[in-house]
Amino acid sequence: MGHLDRRDFLAGIAATPLVAAAAQSLLAGPALAQVPSYNTRSLLPAGQVPLVGIGTARNYQDPQTEEDYAPLRATIARFAELGGKVIDTAPSYGRAEEVLGRLIAELGVRDQLYLATKIGVNTPEEGRAQLEQAFRRLQTDFIDLIAVHNLRDVDNQLAMLREAQQGGRIGAVGITTSFEGQYEDFEAVMRREALDCIQVDYAMDNRSAAERILPLAQEKGMAVMVNLPFGRGRLFSATRDMPLPDWAVEIGAQTWAQVFLKYIISHPSQPIAIPGTDKVEYVDDNLGASIGPLPDAALRLRMERFIDEL
Repeated sequence: MGHLDRRDFLAGIAATPLVAAAAQSLLAGPALAQVPSYNTRSLLPAGQVPLVGIGTARNYQDPQTEEDYAPLRATIARFAELGGKVIDTAPSYGRAEEVLGRLIAELGVRDQLYLATKIGVNTPEEGRAQLEQAFRRLQTDFIDLIAVHNLRDVDNQLAMLREAQQGGRIGAVGITTSFEGQYEDFEAVMRREALDCIQVDYAMDNRSAAERILPLAQEKGMAVMVNLPFGRGRLFSATRDMPLPDWAVEIGAQTWAQVFLKYIISHPSQPIAIPGTDKVEYVDDNLGASIGPLPDAALRLRMERFIDEL
């Protein structure tokens, strides 16, 4: 499908009866959709999860009215219905933890999801308080993954999180960054700590993490989540109104979003991309990137040359 951009493609999807009804399917009874066969990786403690999840920065930060909540509720419902697993949030994303907890509780889908959040404070006391806040806001007594956000007070917070992990309240522990200026310190923590998962920024036009961070994670057996997979929106701007390249058909990509995501999840470290997702049609589009063939090394180089020449 070589045409326009994400908005035009998704406008057509959204008009279909399947998607219009999707938000209600979990609430109304048995799921209507057959769960596709996704490209997956193992993620402690859940086992295999699809390589595309949901990020909640900005999009979930402060809904007020039912009109604000409705598309977010529909998004989570559709994601669970289609077998999506990983949802990432953080206390620094406004009210996102609280909003996510409310929606998951209303939908009754906690056991179907892999919840990841973060600790981003400066003292052990603040860390323990923020941890308890996360359990309250997410309305759960178990959180699958908690990471130290942007390396803040990283040694103290990792110690606190490991204590909670040993107590059975947390499934996995990690660290995050979205700033290349932190990569040197980030790598140092990766080398000295046994981490279950890392999270880093990576996109077709932002490939610095692939130089050392992603290979090191692969070497040490650390799972990877990727934030900012669309390059803060730059990739959509760069390809606006452009038809898909001929090679997109080789990987089954039907939209630019799927091109961008398939590039990420095809890295040998098997990253899980967590694009911001606040609409049902984005769920269908993004999860579609985790289905079917992925670029091999030669095509990945071709994709990089393509984006660099725009």
